[in-house]
Amino acid sequence: MNIRVLEKSSKNGFMFYISYNGKKFNCFDEMEGKISVKGEFRKIMHSLGFTWAKGIQQAGRTDAKVSAKENILYVSSNYSGDIYKLIEEFNKNSGNKLKINRVEKTIAGLVFPDMIEGRQYLYNYPIQKIKRDKQEIEGLCTKLSGKYDVSEFTDTKGKMLQEHIREVEVKFTDEGLRFRGNSFMPKQVRIMSGYIFTGEKTALPGEYLTLEKIILTPKMKELIITEETEMCKEGVLKIEKIGNGTTYIFYIPKGKKGEFIGKNGKNIKGLRKKYGEIIVREL
Repeated sequence: MNIRVLEKSSKNGFMFYISYNGKKFNCFDEMEGKISVKGEFRKIMHSLGFTWAKGIQQAGRTDAKVSAKENILYVSSNYSGDIYKLIEEFNKNSGNKLKINRVEKTIAGLVFPDMIEGRQYLYNYPIQKIKRDKQEIEGLCTKLSGKYDVSEFTDTKGKMLQEHIREVEVKFTDEGLRFRGNSFMPKQVRIMSGYIFTGEKTALPGEYLTLEKIILTPKMKELIITEETEMCKEGVLKIEKIGNGTTYIFYIPKGKKGEFIGKNGKNIKGLRKKYGEIIVREL
């Protein structure tokens, strides 16, 4: 985290925790002529005045028809309006197919997929279609859990990838098969589900698959920006802290930065000695 770069920039990163009905979309990534999760997100956000320069990054990419109870879209933006009002308006305009459940502010310019420690999926296959009994299913869940080459459970595109080693935990519950891992190969969950439930290594339909949960890395958690309500300083409009509060962002009125920092940085040096690292931004 480069403090000087952050101080010169007005951008923040925004993590939008979203849920969506996969049946309402043709794909996840933006494609011409297709209804996509990212495309719908971009269209509604831009209509509400929230814009960004670069692309949308995601915590988990889902196949066609796959739903999400929790996924995260990350963008870097100069937006300084009421983010909670924005979310309210977004959800009013999304037609119940895509919803923002919450937002967290963070550092701009991250390689967001690198900040994801794990993902959790649920495959809820209709019971009448399952060909194995509970004992067989539980045995296969144990057998297929661990860290190993999973290339037999992917498609042609997946087999062409350089790295085939993945770590996965599979459990059978009343809800279905629950998969947890740090990285999955293309169609891995659906093909594993097919093998466990039916004995065939074929990808079961995406409509029964849900991305349930995103697990952030400890590093990512330390980059989340929250409002600091226990500190106050004369001349400072608001204070935010990064992570657990070893670095703070002081927002001051426009045109007052030089005065606030002081001659030769005298004022800011005193504040940093007292509070720790401080980023000064004009608001």
